Amino acid sequence: MNILLELLSNRILITGICGWLVAQVLKTIIYTVVNKSFRLERMVGDGGMPSAHSATVTSVAVSIGLFGSFSSPEFAVAAIIAIVVMHDAMGVRLETGKQAIVINDIIEMLNQLGDETIEPDVRLKEFVGHTPMQVAAGFLLGILVAVVSFYFSGK
Repeated sequence: MNILLELLSNRILITGICGWLVAQVLKTIIYTVVNKSFRLERMVGDGGMPSAHSATVTSVAVSIGLFGSFSSPEFAVAAIIAIVVMHDAMGVRLETGKQAIVINDIIEMLNQLGDETIEPDVRLKEFVGHTPMQVAAGFLLGILVAVVSFYFSGK
């Protein structure tokens, strides 16, 4: 029980979770407005604006700096991990999403030509990566969430 209380009182952990949650809610709202269609799976899905990955890792790194020190080894590790995660979201994961779109189109085309060896209902996830703008928005959101969390913590 003591571990649960410690987890619930960990401001950095709570800030990271809040960063993710706020980004996912915003992502769902933006998706609904742009596509004029509400999809609940956007609340937990990858890809989209803003990047929840970027918001999460940025809010954690900035929180470590604010609650601890920007010169601490913990901040250095968190900042490097944040950079790697954001770079990956714009690189490998974005390209994976682009490839999924092409593969899904090929499968659809083959099915229309009468190839029955490919299941028509098996589609690859296309929303897996982020554009630089989505990552930047997540980064700024992460900073904002961390600053708000720090301000309301009373420190």
